[in-house]
Amino acid sequence: MCVAIADYRNEPFPLIARVTGKLVAKELDRVEIATTGGVAYELAIPLGVYETLPRVGEQVELQTHLVVREDGWLLFGFATQNEKRVFQRLLTANGVGPSLALGLLSTLSAERLVRAIRERDIATLQRVPRVGKKKAERLVLDLSDKLDDVAGSPALGARPEGASAEDAIRALVSLGYATIDAEKAVRSVLDTGATKLSAPELIRAALAKIGGR
Repeated sequence: MCVAIADYRNEPFPLIARVTGKLVAKELDRVEIATTGGVAYELAIPLGVYETLPRVGEQVELQTHLVVREDGWLLFGFATQNEKRVFQRLLTANGVGPSLALGLLSTLSAERLVRAIRERDIATLQRVPRVGKKKAERLVLDLSDKLDDVAGSPALGARPEGASAEDAIRALVSLGYATIDAEKAVRSVLDTGATKLSAPELIRAALAKIGGR
C-alpha cells in the first residue's frame, strides 16, 4: 500500500500524509490515483498541481490533507509540502473553507499568495473569485503573522519584483498562461539583468522565453 499515514495518538483518526500510485484519471480540479494495495483515491487539487502531473498511467506522488466533515471525508492533493502547508494555514483563517482555500491556490501560486498576504496586497487577493475587499482584509488580519515557516522558500526569494513585473504577470495570465509559468518566465527575463524594461517589453521578452522552452 503506497499511502503514507501520519498516526498521531492524540488524533481521533489517522491522517493521510501523501498518496503514491498510478495516475488513473486527471481533470483540472481533481485526480484519481490507484495504489498498489488496490485502493484508488480521488483528490481535489488546485490548478497549479494539474500542470505538474504526468500522463495518465504513469506514477505520481502527491502530498495530501484530509478534511473530515459530517457528510464525508475530503482529500486534497498538492505537488509540494510548502503548497500543502499554505493550504492548511488558509483553513485557520476566519471564513475560509476548503473550497475557498483551493480557489486561492488555483488563482495564485502558493508563493504569490503568501507574498500578497504578508505584504497586505489587497488588490492581488481580490483577483481571486469570491474574495472581495472585506474577505481580503480578513485574510491579511488573520494570517499575515502566521506564515513565517512558508515565507522563506527559495521561490519567494527569487520572485519578480516591481510594477512592470506585476503588470507583465497579470497580462500573461490574462493570455491564458498559468500564474506559476508567467512568474517563471518574467523571473527568467529579469535574471538576465533586464530590470529596466517597461511592462510591454517585459511581456514580449517573457513570451519569447515561454516560446523557446
